[in-house]
Amino acid sequence: MRWRNALIQDVSALWRSARRAVTTSGPERDTTVQSLKAAGAGVLAWALAGWWWSAPMALLAPWTALFLVQSTVYRSVRSAMQQLAVVMVGTLLAAGAAVLTGNNSLAAMAIVLPITVLLSTYARFGTQGVYAPTAALFVLAYGTYSGLDILHRLFETLLGAVIGIAVNALVLPPVHGRDVWHLRRRLPQESADLLHTVADGIEKESYDPKKAQGWYDRAQRLTDLMTDLRTARRWTDESYRFNPGRKLRRSVPHPPPPDWDFTWDRITEHIRTTVRTVVETREDRPSLADLPAEAPGILAELLRAAGDVCELDDSDTRAVGTESPPETVRDRRRAMRAAEAAHDRLAELLTDSRYQVTPALGGLTADTQRLLSDLTAIGGNPEADGTDGTASTDSTDSTSTAGR
Repeated sequence: MRWRNALIQDVSALWRSARRAVTTSGPERDTTVQSLKAAGAGVLAWALAGWWWSAPMALLAPWTALFLVQSTVYRSVRSAMQQLAVVMVGTLLAAGAAVLTGNNSLAAMAIVLPITVLLSTYARFGTQGVYAPTAALFVLAYGTYSGLDILHRLFETLLGAVIGIAVNALVLPPVHGRDVWHLRRRLPQESADLLHTVADGIEKESYDPKKAQGWYDRAQRLTDLMTDLRTARRWTDESYRFNPGRKLRRSVPHPPPPDWDFTWDRITEHIRTTVRTVVETREDRPSLADLPAEAPGILAELLRAAGDVCELDDSDTRAVGTESPPETVRDRRRAMRAAEAAHDRLAELLTDSRYQVTPALGGLTADTQRLLSDLTAIGGNPEADGTDGTASTDSTDSTSTAGR
């Protein structure tokens, strides 16, 4: 029964993927398009080399074309150069070994295969290195190593490479920008959710160490998202290289400038260090004394307002170079004023003679100051709308729940 349930789940997953490939744009459709392009390139290469030209080694053309319809045009060009190089090296080494051993295929394989297998691990050959021993095996197994045979082998490989690159570049050329936009939407929302969760959690009298550790794990995942964003950004940049059709693909918007990435790289790191300090203050550690009684409430207010600023970042929904709606700008500034007012009250505890200055309180004050400093790039100048400090204090309560 277990294997039957697993089979049903696999078939259901395949059906859902096939349906998404037809109904919505996404990775499933991208994979389908690239697969059909590779099949078409293989058929076209065989039609030219095998059916029309009747080349003696026509199989090499569709073989090469199939595997050169890569995920980006740049990768197709690079892989073609690598494959031509390794096929040439493997073919010439096999021919030389055959001549040296007097056409003894077994002895020639014993000589050439160790060399070509080692060459296949050369980093500059990439994933195409495996074709060096493959080419040598084809040459020795079929005894095709005369000068004309070698020229045919190289020419038909070149023909397949040209067809594979042309199909990939001219038929719906792949442009990868969707992941950048997706991660840009996730980062502010998940940052806001985490800050709101921590704010709610530290207001409670009971403390759950496992829950606090979960906060830190989520903060760690924010930095992992930044790593994913950098990878997606490089992937997008690569997809635009050597791509003649990049201006024709209107379905994929151009990726936003990377300035946003740098700002959120710092913000997520400050969130991680702040959450770590919060978790440490709640642990039974002799190096950290208890916080003042007022500190948890002030810190919760600060983190909740900071989460509101993150949640109100709309740079992923508006066109590059355009301004946010006035009401969004106003709400962000209000949330930013509330966060800064709470931070001022937290910093005042450091100079209050009623409380002992502890490493935990100093660390939280410094961590949240760095966080708010970078959040200013999102929330804007809290004094830009002409409000004074009184308005900042009065708006604290109303903005602490904004965006929840």
